[in-house]
Amino acid sequence: MRLLLALLLTSLTLSAADQRPPNVVLILVDDLGYADLGCFGAEKIKTPHMDSMASEGMKFTSFYVAQAVCSASRAALMTGCYANRVGMQGALNHTSKEGIHPDEFLLPEMCKARGYATAAFGKWHLGTDLLFNPLHNGFDEFLGIPYSNDNSKYHPSLAQEMPPLPFYDGLKVIETDPDQSQFTHRFTEKATSFIERHKDQPFFLYVPHVMPHVPIFASPAFRGKSSAGLYGDVVQELDESVGQIFDTLKRCGIDQNTLVILFSDNGPFLSYGNHAGNAKPLREGKLTTFEGGVRSPFIARWPGHVPAAQVCDEPVMEIDLLPTIATLIGGKLSERKIDGQNILPLLEGKPGAKSPHEALAFYGGDELQALRSGPWKLHFPHPYITVDGEPGRDGKPARFGQMKPKAITQSGIAGIASRHGYRVENIGLSLYNLTDDPGETHDVAKDHPEIVERLQKLAEPTRKELGDTLLKIKGTENRPLGLAP
Repeated sequence: MRLLLALLLTSLTLSAADQRPPNVVLILVDDLGYADLGCFGAEKIKTPHMDSMASEGMKFTSFYVAQAVCSASRAALMTGCYANRVGMQGALNHTSKEGIHPDEFLLPEMCKARGYATAAFGKWHLGTDLLFNPLHNGFDEFLGIPYSNDNSKYHPSLAQEMPPLPFYDGLKVIETDPDQSQFTHRFTEKATSFIERHKDQPFFLYVPHVMPHVPIFASPAFRGKSSAGLYGDVVQELDESVGQIFDTLKRCGIDQNTLVILFSDNGPFLSYGNHAGNAKPLREGKLTTFEGGVRSPFIARWPGHVPAAQVCDEPVMEIDLLPTIATLIGGKLSERKIDGQNILPLLEGKPGAKSPHEALAFYGGDELQALRSGPWKLHFPHPYITVDGEPGRDGKPARFGQMKPKAITQSGIAGIASRHGYRVENIGLSLYNLTDDPGETHDVAKDHPEIVERLQKLAEPTRKELGDTLLKIKGTENRPLGLAP
């Protein structure tokens, strides 16, 4: 009788777990290179937990961010829109009065409307004023910083102008200039605590790590542990964080009912040399629309739902995560237009599943610089930044000591180049077959004029809606940013 009762209770518990919508853990790392994980080709950096995540789930080899810079990328993730649709460009800093508009319906707000507990631990970067604080945008808990960690006394060229870096717990600054070597540990500790406290209800946990964005720091337990210098130490500590999150999910008995996603907000900050990641075999890095800037390593794991040890090379983008999660949890989408599409058939490994996008657009600021359709990527004529000479070392950019940095309020590529050791170059109309040439080294535009013409036509609706200053086109569907009072 006791055995029968125990089996009945177990059956009821499993039935309740099956009916409960899945938890979602979204881990975002900052400026990670495409080839910085073992499962994506890293040799000197050891990432056993992320590699296990890939072997137990699916990795996407053509996953993109909407723009290769912090705030714009995060705006796209949180809204399911191209960043230009919601008015976000570049990276906000301590002088910024703008932030994500209160009328935008963000991913955590959608989850919260479905009864989810929500938390964010790490870097927010969608507005500095309290109006834009995560607690006013769908999160129940927040611990972290409002903008990048180099917007501080550690800035390589403007340190004298920077205020102390604020560290928030909710709506309050609890520290200034915190010990950055403890960031990964502190955010992981908060993440595992949140899981333990909310294991009996659905939750959305967002862990936007500060590392490995320069300046990079590892805690004492990880310094000198990798064979790839301090940068490797930092990435290996991030890997350990992933392991601790999985250990907590398993210990709480909710591993089977949790979708975990990991990717980077953009490519590596190449000017910083041995303190930057590796984008090979891709071209360039952060702040460009070349593959090294916008293509990110992406892993998804959900036992029993996402098939194990699978690789998907279909082109998809971070804008697709919001509508996909909405489908999973029965969430309601914004009444405002979004650009993302549901990619659940790809995540579930459905036979014949394809990218829902005929084309993906890549903006640099308010310039439509490139478009991908299938294996083809067309670059429109545009300026871009590239490392000026030899990359820097040990936290300093290229040409450190010879730069003439412009004020931080100058956010265009000329200003960025002046502060971070880059120079500005130009590319003409160029076509690449990314299947054969992921490094974008062989322009085949002259060999495929029909492909060039097709992609040019595909770009026209995006230009009309979102604008393109390269052609002096003003968009008809750009929405404004929020403005602090």
